[in-house]
Order: sequence, then structure tokens, then C-alpha cells
Amino acid sequence: MVAAGWPGVDAEWSREIDVVSTSAVDGTGAVRRWHLLDNGAQLTRRGLTPAGTLLCVHGNPTWSYLWRTLLAAGSDPARPWRVVAVDQLDMGFSERTGTFRRLADRINDLGDLTAALGLDGPVVTVGHDWGGVISLGWALAHPEQLAGVVLTNTAVHQPAGSRIPPALRLALHPAVHRWGTTTSDAFLRVTHSLARPPLPADVRGAYMAPYRGGAGRRAGVGNFVADIPAGPSHPSFPALTGVAEGLRTLHVPALMLWGPQDPIFSDRYLKDLLSRLPSATVHRFEGAGHLVAEDRDIAAPVFEWLAGHGPQSGPAGTDADARAGTRTGPPANPPAAGAPEPAQTPPLWAPLTALAAGPGCGDTAVAEMAADGSVARSLSWLELESSVAALAAGLQDAGVRQGSRVSLMVPPGVDLTVVLYACLRLGAVVVVADAGLGTRGLSRAVRGATPDFLIGVDRALAAAAVLGWPGRRISGQDLPAALRRLLTVETSLSGLTRRGRLSAGPTPPPEAPDPDAPAAVLFTSGSTGPAKGVLYTHRRLAAMRDTVAATLGIRPGARLVAGFAPFALLGPALGAVSVTPAMDVTAPRTLTARALADAAAAIDATVVFASPAALRNVLATRAGLDRAGHEALGRVKLLLSAGAPVPASLLADVQRLLPLAALHTPYGMTEALPVTDISLEQIRAAAADAAGTMPGAGNGVCVGRPVHGARVAVIPLAADGTAPGNDPVTAAGVTGEILVSAPHVKETYDRLWLTQRESARTAGWHRTGDVGHFDAAGRLWVEGRLGHVVTAPGGVVTPVGAEQAIERIDDVGLAAVVGVGPSGTQAVVAVVETVPPARRAGPAAPQLARRVREAARQAGAGVSAVLVVPAQPTDIRHNAKIDRTRLSRWAAAVLAGGRAGTP
Repeated sequence: MVAAGWPGVDAEWSREIDVVSTSAVDGTGAVRRWHLLDNGAQLTRRGLTPAGTLLCVHGNPTWSYLWRTLLAAGSDPARPWRVVAVDQLDMGFSERTGTFRRLADRINDLGDLTAALGLDGPVVTVGHDWGGVISLGWALAHPEQLAGVVLTNTAVHQPAGSRIPPALRLALHPAVHRWGTTTSDAFLRVTHSLARPPLPADVRGAYMAPYRGGAGRRAGVGNFVADIPAGPSHPSFPALTGVAEGLRTLHVPALMLWGPQDPIFSDRYLKDLLSRLPSATVHRFEGAGHLVAEDRDIAAPVFEWLAGHGPQSGPAGTDADARAGTRTGPPANPPAAGAPEPAQTPPLWAPLTALAAGPGCGDTAVAEMAADGSVARSLSWLELESSVAALAAGLQDAGVRQGSRVSLMVPPGVDLTVVLYACLRLGAVVVVADAGLGTRGLSRAVRGATPDFLIGVDRALAAAAVLGWPGRRISGQDLPAALRRLLTVETSLSGLTRRGRLSAGPTPPPEAPDPDAPAAVLFTSGSTGPAKGVLYTHRRLAAMRDTVAATLGIRPGARLVAGFAPFALLGPALGAVSVTPAMDVTAPRTLTARALADAAAAIDATVVFASPAALRNVLATRAGLDRAGHEALGRVKLLLSAGAPVPASLLADVQRLLPLAALHTPYGMTEALPVTDISLEQIRAAAADAAGTMPGAGNGVCVGRPVHGARVAVIPLAADGTAPGNDPVTAAGVTGEILVSAPHVKETYDRLWLTQRESARTAGWHRTGDVGHFDAAGRLWVEGRLGHVVTAPGGVVTPVGAEQAIERIDDVGLAAVVGVGPSGTQAVVAVVETVPPARRAGPAAPQLARRVREAARQAGAGVSAVLVVPAQPTDIRHNAKIDRTRLSRWAAAVLAGGRAGTP
């Protein structure tokens, strides 16, 4: 045992201790030798008093080496904690006992050890894999010492109706078990291979060190596997069940750090743990796997959490965190000290109910269009209210309860409107992750949200069956019996609606959900990284409705063509008649002028909402409009376009097609929609000011002034392109990260504690990750994303201003400005999509490169290289947000002499 040869381990931490065993598996008075990594003596030698003790328990087939980063962090004089990382008996460098130790024995063993150590409170247990169960068993047996629990990828219960993971089934198979776990080191090697990224050779060697020397050194590995309670008849099943049920009695802070790419302990086990510890703080490290302590830095978040939830930190978490099911820190917009209680806001569905009871109850409320231009289906306000009530009763009868998560995979239209409002009335939490995320992104989102129910069309149900998405399945339409069995579909929306209508004694409707209870998890577009779940409460959704109504003047009686899914769902909440045009909502650029006009004519539309990509295609296909189509569009009074910057030239072209419409481009994001608003006339005025001498005008997209009830500010950028401060400013000309505070800003990120903490670190504000500045007239100009700021030798360069200048060149379509090279010395590279499209990607022709450089120079950016691409890589949802991170990697490879290929 040579501790000096273990990377990341201080030799002073390694120690052995003899412990009298009280486990039944050992004889009376048996003494067992344990190996530990323990920084306690080191802290004492340095004269440091620890705040408490972290008792860290590894799983199979690792050892105390797993927790070396916690030992290092606990040895920091600024925040000393004693960290005791144990090697379980028969594991690591602890004694090989020659006995078969079951779960109850191991929990008892750990108690023997802590008694021998004289370990007193406060103790925070830390566990991984089966060490998680053992640490929790110790926690339940020592409540007087317990101050908190930390868990990483573990499980305490096998969900009903599911089998243990395939990898464990294989390891348990009689033909594989002994050879795979004991005779050979295959089980260790397979486990180590789960690291993302791969373990360095010296770290992998350290993990292997205690298990070299023959099968006798690995007997504990095989016994651990054999002790997995695969069913109720297993000897360790009662002990496991005792731990699982005991967790419901724990009332201490809990932190769960999870690697969702774990083939063993997947998100379904996290969901189970949350059902037992519903107030736990949770962070899922997207891309991390089983060895999350190796894949990501867990020491920093553990000690950050201890500072806020540990024995000296005061109250743990917030009421809002507990309601969200994940303690994630303060809400994005807490009320100011001394502020009055929030007003009681009518729930999202209140206008729908009121209109159903009014004189216009027979008027159309929601409609969807067929490809031939006819109305495929519609409901009146009374029919919509009746359908929502009946489906809510059917869903409740099927087991949907307050807090149940329901994933909705139904295209915008009548069915989605009915099921959305039925779920909200029940107090269920709707999960909306659209197909625009792509198969991989959608799978990641659905698995992370762990819905209890999944309601979808055939294609979504087939994907759920093939990809193993969680949730009991409900089809959007009645399916043939054979297909229903194949897709494991329990029932259909129409079946549930019939059940709700025909039930002789319907279940009484539940109480109205608490305004501050979770209502929806809406996923971001994934254009700036993995899509994030954004949790809204009922109060915040209602505030969004009220903000849209007050800012844009959309009142009951308005008639809305919604070419953008969120507004299709918001229509009934605004009291607006809403129609979904014939288009693929996952591909906005499929909206044609004819489809838009048909939808407008069907309800005599006064409002249209379409993304910039959709508007471009509408203009490209306007030759297909007949006189009636032009007349229908000519009656529209308001057009809204958002999701990406909307050029004034595009709006000017749209204005000719909708001559009476006021054209507005609200700025916002999934976390806060909308934030600001601006009209075409105001855009033109801002452009004139930018051409003149107004301070701050120019360099970006002018998105106007804050919407009703919102405040906007910036945190100034530092020289390294970050926004490290916490003092919001609104002075003209100061570029910084954009902050927003409003009643309709999201409650929290779902199961992303660290992300939420960062976004809310400026008290009372949500940090958007966008960069911009104000002009002297108080208008906001967006300059790009914080992560896309280029740190050139001459200073920071924000991309949007230069991109706009480049896009004014005649034969350039979309442009992107990216940085290549180390931070602080990055080269500014322009990547342009040419018109017509370039035949292949690569360096731009000299003449084009000169014009691009000159345009960028006039915008204040010195471009070092110009590359062309046939088409920019854009997000699927909006078909407009350019993936600049991907372009930067591609540009770096091309400029280094690599093959251009496709970015």
C-alpha cells in the first residue's frame, strides 16, 4: 500500500484502524482492520477546527480513492471539514475477511467503524452506487449525529414493474458472475470504462491497485454483486426496503449530484429518490455518467452546498424549492424586503371558463387547419370548456394527480389545447419538449424530466417504445388493439374523455392547485447547449399571460394565427380565438403564404405570430396567394415575430403583405417571455439614432424597452469576456450581461441547481446569458450571447453588430462572427452563408473576404479570416439561431489546415 503513488492523494490521509466487529457474520470479539483516507489528523496538526465530518462511502468496485477531491477541498483552511472516506471490508485496502457480508452487515460494519473513530456530529454522509444505500442506512441509525446527506448515482428501490439494469443482470448470471467479478478483473475494467471522459492511465491504475493480486483480492467485488436484491425473496431485500422507507422520515438537507448517462443508475432511480426526499437539492450533470465524481468536479458544489445548508448555515432551502421538488436556491425574482404579498392572479384557464359561460359561448375558440386550406377541426368556447372538464375527470380517474408529470407530445391544435388545460386544472405538471430538439435532444429532455405519463401521437409513442422513455403511455387517438399492445399504450385521449363524460359518479375534482405549485417544465431550444428544463408555477404562467395582454393589447375577442407553439397554447388563456396553420411546427420555415392566409381567413384573424424563419418562407411563397388570401392578410392588425433577431428589411417586406398590421418583435427566452418589445417604426427610429450621434445607439439588434411589469439591466463585461459583478446598471453605452426581473420570469431550472444558482446569483434578477447595452433613450440593444463573446488581443468583441454589417453585403445571407484560439488572444473569424449557396465550405474568395473585412471593420471588429459555408448550422426549433460554438470548432480545424467538410 503506497499512498504516495495514488494521484491526487496526500499520503498523510492514508491510515488503518482495528475495529471490533458486532456483525453477526463475524464471531464474537472479532477484530477487523479498515483502511481509510482521513484528513482529521492533518487538520488537527494545522490547528484547524472542522465545521463537521463528511462520511464518504464508495460503491462497487471502487474504493475510498473515489473521494479524493472532497478530501482535498475539506483540507482548505478557509473551509475545513473532516473527510473520512472508508474502504469497506473486503474492498479497497481494507481486510479481506473471507465472509459474505450482506447489506445489513455492511450498514452495521460502518456503525462499528464510526464508533471506533469516536465520530461525533455533525456528520454529512456521502455515498455512491451501493455505498449510497449503506451511507443512508448509517444515517437512519444515527439521527442524533446526522446533519445532511449527499448522494451520487445510487438507488434504494427497484421501481415496480421494472427489471434491474441489463448490465447487472449479466453480472449476476451464473455463467458470468464468478468469472466476470472475481476470477478476472473484467467488472472493474468495465466500470472504469464508464468514465466520461476516459480516466487517465495513472488514475485507472490507482483504482485497480487494491484489486490486483488474484481472485482473493476481488472476492468482495463478486459478493457485492451477488448481494443485489433482485427481488423480494433475496436475503437483503428487507434491509433495502427498510432503508428506502426510512428515507421518508429523514428531515435533514439532502444533495443529489447525478450523471444521467449512467447505464446502471438511470434517472428513474433519481425520480424514486426524489419521491422519498422531495426537498432535496438536485443537479444533473448533462453528459456525465456512473462515475460522476470522476466525470465532473463535485467537490466545489458539495462545499458550496454545505456553506448554504450545512450545520452552520441556517435555514435550508426555500419553500419555492420544496414545491419544485428540487431545492435549487432562491427564486429568480424574490419579492423585495417589505414588499406586499403577491396579488391573487386568476389562473391561466380563467378566461376560457368565463367565455364558456358568456353570450359568445358558441363562438369558435380553437381550430386547426388541413393541408387543403379547410378547417380540419374546431371547438367553441363551450365545447372547449366541456372537453377540458371531461378529459380532466378521465385523467384523474387514470391516476393523474397534483404534481404528476405529464409529457405532452401532441402537435399544436385542438387536442394539445384540451389536454394542456385539463392537466393544469388538475394540478399536474406539463412537460413540453418539442420535436425540434431532434431525437437525441428530445430523449435527453424526456429522460431528465422523468414524466409519470406520456401523451403522444403515434410517432412519439413509437419513439418512446424504442428509446425507452419513461411514463405510462396515452395515445392522442384511438389505436388498433395490436398497435396499442406493441406500443404499451394504456388508453387514449378520446377514451379518457368518454370515461370522464360517462362516469355515473365522477371523482370530485381536486382542489385548485396552489398558485405557487409547479405547473409546467418547458424546455429551451438547445441552441446554446443541451436543452434545459425551465419550471414555471401557476402564478408565473398567469403573469406571462397578463404581461402579453398588457404589452401587446391582446384582449378577449382577438383572433390569433399561431405559427409558434407557445402562443398557440397561450391563446385561450388570453381569451383569443386561436388557429394553428397547416405546417410542421417543428420546422418553422415550412409555413407558406397560402397556409398563413387560409388560417387567417378561417377566423378573420387580427393577430399573427410567426418566427423570422417562417416569415422568410411566407415571403418566398407569396406568389401562390390569390386575391382572397391577400385580403385575409390585409385585415390583420398585429404581427408578432420572435425567436431570433428580425431584420428591419424582413419586416419591411412583411409590411407590404400585411399593410394594416403593426409589426412587433418581442425579445425574450423560454425563461422569460417577453422581456422587451419594439415595433417596426421604433426599429427605424433606433436605426436613425444609430446613424446619428445618440450615445449607445447601434452595435447590435435594438429590441426596445422593457414590457409591462419588467425591469432590465446589465452587469458590465470584464476584459476576459465574463460578467463577474453583481451590481446592475442601466447607463447608456455599457455592454454587459442582460438581466431581467419580472413576475413572469421562470421559477427555477428543473433539477439544475448549479445552473439556477448561477442565473440567480444577482439577487432579485435572472441573468439571461445574453449580452447587450442601453442607448440614451433607454432602449436595449442585444449584441449576442455571453458564451460567444470573442476575447481578441485588442479587447472583447460582441458578434451581432459585426454580423449585421456583414449581412448587408449583397451576396451574403446569414453571417456569424466567432473566436478561434486561446482566450485573450483569439482571432476574429467571420463565417458567411453566401447567396447563392457556396458549393463547398472553406476559405472565402479574396474579393468577398475583402468586403467582409471592411464591413466588419466599420462595425468595430477586426476580422482575421473569412470562411464560407453553403448553409449555417441553425437550431431546429427556430431555424435561425446559429450554433456559433460548433462553427468556432470547425473554423479552428479549417484554419489549422484540416479538411473543411461540413460545420
